[in-house]
Amino acid sequence: MLARSVATAPTARFPKALIVPHAGYIYSGPVAAEAYAKLRAARGTVRRVVLLGPCHRVPVRGLALPEATVFATPLGEIAIDEAAVKALADLPQVVKSSAVHAEEHSLEVQLPFLQRVLGDFTLVPLVVGDATPAEVAEVIETLWGGPETLVVISSDLSHYHAYERARAIDRETAQAILGYSTDIGHEQACGATPIAGVLLAAKRRGLKVELLDLRNSGDTAGGKRQVVGYASFALWDAEPEFSAAQGRTLLAIARNSIESALGTAKRAPLPNEAWLAQPQASFVTLTQDGALRGCIGSLEAQRPLGEDVRDNARAAALSDPRFPALSAEELARTRIEVSLLSAPKEIAFADHADLIRQLRRGEDGLILECGGARGTFLPQVWESLPEPEQFIAELKRKAGLSPAVSTAKCRIRRYRALKWKEGAA
Repeated sequence: MLARSVATAPTARFPKALIVPHAGYIYSGPVAAEAYAKLRAARGTVRRVVLLGPCHRVPVRGLALPEATVFATPLGEIAIDEAAVKALADLPQVVKSSAVHAEEHSLEVQLPFLQRVLGDFTLVPLVVGDATPAEVAEVIETLWGGPETLVVISSDLSHYHAYERARAIDRETAQAILGYSTDIGHEQACGATPIAGVLLAAKRRGLKVELLDLRNSGDTAGGKRQVVGYASFALWDAEPEFSAAQGRTLLAIARNSIESALGTAKRAPLPNEAWLAQPQASFVTLTQDGALRGCIGSLEAQRPLGEDVRDNARAAALSDPRFPALSAEELARTRIEVSLLSAPKEIAFADHADLIRQLRRGEDGLILECGGARGTFLPQVWESLPEPEQFIAELKRKAGLSPAVSTAKCRIRRYRALKWKEGAA
């Protein structure tokens, strides 16, 4: 197995693997970008990319490496990882072929994205032909490494169906991928074999699969008579667990942030603890006698957790547009709650009834996006809106939409929340 030494300092959270489409940028670029945006924190950490995609031009038995030592794009050259190539030398399913790579676009279309988000890295480009999922998984696991290694699978979904038919097929495929299925056919995804291989490896290692975007060329830059489907997925290591003691630390950070903003205490430095330096999305909620008094938060993990809680606490106290700024006199009777959000995951649903069936009362926080409108409800909102139909209708209102707006036009993601509240056991 090939491994590289990595720094012991804490690293920011980003996916271990991506599944992204490879059509022309005007068609699939926005869908791929949803995945590559998750790699913002990977720059400087990821030093090797293992890139797998299907062959479209020249058939091959197994997985083909190029004979070249460098790939070049308008953004510069990318060196082939020589150590990785040597690590694969004893695997019989891996061959070298210039012909297979010569006109193959499924890998090369990903390179500018990777260069833009990662900067400097080495590449292991593998075109996947006639191979089993197990053979692909063996290659991926040989190169698995640590946080310095990213795995990228390049694949479009269904091809040349009418728009609504394609949407139905692609929703089923997305659900199969979310279920770690290795039975996806090439009619569903041209990269079905490398997808199956990475799913085998992901399931063995306990990775979680997240659907980021699901569209087709009829949604981006093409007509709707015959479309090609696109999806992007992120595969994550298990999310970190948090203790009651860590929850008390977060509550203390939030209260001190509000006290210092109101001038009743000095601003304390954040504790020098690694877990507080990890990017994490949080919400800070203020209540008085059980009634909401302010709530501000982050839906995406974009800054260190300690900073996120500190800034959201101040904003909840002073900048929630629904309430006047909190006064120092009110603070003593104000209770603080801190919620940590898991990474939002898109819900693939056939229609409104299917969406309602999939909702988990008391557990799901939801993000609803439709056009330029967006709203979210934390899982705690189920306490006051226990019926799924009512929950969705009120979420539409919060986003500035009519409850009559069809959910089929909306993108809906869900997340979980871990919360701590002052005064709770």
